[in-house]
Amino acid sequence: MNKKIFVDKPESFQEHRIKLGKRLFDIIFSLLALLILSPIYLIIAILVRIESKGPVIYVSERVGTGYDVFRFYKFRSMYQGSELQVTKLSKLNEYLISSRKTLIHDVENACPECARLGTNCSPILYIDGTEICENWYLEIKRKSQSEPAFFKVKNDPRVTRVGKFIRRTNLDELPQFYNVLRGDMSIVGNRPLPLYEAEKLTTDQWSYRFLAPAGITGLWQVKKDRFKSEEERINLDNQYAVISSAWMDIVIIFRSFPTFFRKSNF
Repeated sequence: MNKKIFVDKPESFQEHRIKLGKRLFDIIFSLLALLILSPIYLIIAILVRIESKGPVIYVSERVGTGYDVFRFYKFRSMYQGSELQVTKLSKLNEYLISSRKTLIHDVENACPECARLGTNCSPILYIDGTEICENWYLEIKRKSQSEPAFFKVKNDPRVTRVGKFIRRTNLDELPQFYNVLRGDMSIVGNRPLPLYEAEKLTTDQWSYRFLAPAGITGLWQVKKDRFKSEEERINLDNQYAVISSAWMDIVIIFRSFPTFFRKSNF
């Protein structure tokens, strides 16, 4: 049975589940995938086991629909004990680097509220010789002090050689068809998050993404080459939760195939 990590949730979270039509599609699709791709599963399992010690399947707790916690399955792409190095690699987090670039852009540009009003929206401050309105300065300061919710490292040293290949082609995600068959996830939805990421997304602005089913692929996956910031990713997740439909799911599935072999896996 799935666990909950948050008790004070909107009522809509409590009752949200994958709709019947979507669930039937998930069952049929995942069953066919598990049967047809079984030889590939075997080959990947052998390669992972030969290269490095440890289990073939990586199992972790993830947060999905309505903050449900479930056991999430992937082919192991990292050396054992890699989870313990997250803090050590925090400065290489792509979302942190992206947020710093955004902050530099914000500092160099005028306050959008001042631009909209045509006058200063708050008293003008002089910071290191730069004029900046107080409201915009406080907003930039708030962003600079907040830690990114997501974690992703480019050229991650924890990843094995086989792991690099199965990550680049998304073959490491194949065991998640079992999660779909169990009802933990859907084929299309918002990616389930590790506990430490989900715990940072509990405000009304960000938590709306959890109204949508957890998915193997989704709106962010098919657009992520163009949307790399944390805020843009969450906005796409929220967008899917609001406007998802059967037709959108079909479009996302077809648009997901080219992403299997793209060079960037950020």
